[in-house]
Amino acid sequence: MTPREKAVELVHKFAMENKYYERAKQCALIHVDEILENFGTLTEGKQHYAAHCTIQFYEQVKQEIEKL
Repeated sequence: MTPREKAVELVHKFAMENKYYERAKQCALIHVDEILENFGTLTEGKQHYAAHCTIQFYEQVKQEIEKL
């Protein structure tokens, strides 16, 4: 899944109707921020290549959500 596809998926999960689209984007951004903020806890602070790639992926997802 590309960062753009993940961004669209997250926004659509939060959107009830089109009129709530901007709110859904904000919810998706909060969700991604939570993932990024807590990622160190989830990996016990260890630096792994996979962790680095995941963080990069979600940073790109965040950028894609902002573009939607």
